[in-house]
Amino acid sequence: MITDSGNPLTLSALNGLVRSVVEEGLPLRYWVTGELSEVRATSVGHCYIELVERDELTGEMVAKARGTIWSRVYSLLRPYFLEQTGREFSVGLKVLLQVTVKFHELYGFSLDVCDIEPAYTIGDMARQRMLIVKRLTDEGVIDLNKELPFPLLPKRVAVVSSASAAGYGDFCDQLNNNMYGFRFAVSLFAAPMQGNKVEEGIIAALDAIASDAIPWDVVVIIRGGGATSDLSCFDTYDLANNCAQFPIPIITGIGHQRDDTLLDIVAHTRVKTPTAAAEVLIHTMLVQADRVASLQQAISEAATRTLTDERHRLQSLLHRLPSAATLLLQQQRHRLDIYEERLKAYSPDNILAQGYTLTLSGGRIIKSAAELYEGDTIVTRFADGETISEIIDTKVKEYDE
Repeated sequence: MITDSGNPLTLSALNGLVRSVVEEGLPLRYWVTGELSEVRATSVGHCYIELVERDELTGEMVAKARGTIWSRVYSLLRPYFLEQTGREFSVGLKVLLQVTVKFHELYGFSLDVCDIEPAYTIGDMARQRMLIVKRLTDEGVIDLNKELPFPLLPKRVAVVSSASAAGYGDFCDQLNNNMYGFRFAVSLFAAPMQGNKVEEGIIAALDAIASDAIPWDVVVIIRGGGATSDLSCFDTYDLANNCAQFPIPIITGIGHQRDDTLLDIVAHTRVKTPTAAAEVLIHTMLVQADRVASLQQAISEAATRTLTDERHRLQSLLHRLPSAATLLLQQQRHRLDIYEERLKAYSPDNILAQGYTLTLSGGRIIKSAAELYEGDTIVTRFADGETISEIIDTKVKEYDE
């Protein structure tokens, strides 16, 4: 229909024409992909969304459309989507929706959502996780926290959790009431465990732990319970990167049964529940306690064996002592006999018996003719007696120089 300025259309009439064209030209249901940029559920059960398309290289928005999921449909799609993906219908998700195209004279262009294909979202979520894992791997940080040595005695424990979380209470009860009497120093660094503040809160808590004056042995991030749909907040690059490079071993006990989150993947140790996280610490202490007990037993047994061996050695020495003493006496007697023979060989009587004489004057032995003078009386001693003489003259032998 062509009109001129003399017969103008009202806006509603024009929009009515557009509506007719749209509904007649696009009468079928169409599958369309896009990213949820807005999700708003109403008190009467409807859900209003905004679907956008972004350029894959620049991320800039290239298309946008409003959509409505009426209550009769949303009441079925929401639990189905949550069951299949583990995620609430929320902003940032890539979705594949079946829609009909609508145009309203007052509200303009929109899409009525008839159905959803969760597999598409699951695939996109997996792709995003895979890209983050690849990035962390390429950057060489994905295993850094895992490679840290776990403390032998993890007594100083920094906990990142919500202060009101039941899981935090369960964790503390399990530690404080352990049957072995181990004592732990536990401090809470509060952070939200669900919602869009999780990434920011956990990173801030880790920064506080790293800068704290206390040298913490281990960090435990626990959640405990809660909807599975809230786990997407643990699948971000920044959170995973911070945990992967944290200088203290991290234990995660987020309390879910499904596949690991990115936070679980980069953490040193991953368990399912806060209680299990406490058991890891208790078991580690128990291993060391058993090791100390084993060492004490080994030392005691070694000391006992040493004392027994020394006692046997002493008894053996005592039994051998009489024989040893006899042998020693014989050896000493033989030495004395040798010395006695040597003394006899060098005794004056033995020397005189060989034809030598001994000259004395005034009771002292004369060793040189120069010691005697004319008129001196000398005694000459032989082996069989002695003679007394008077010196008439002395002749001293002169040596050439």
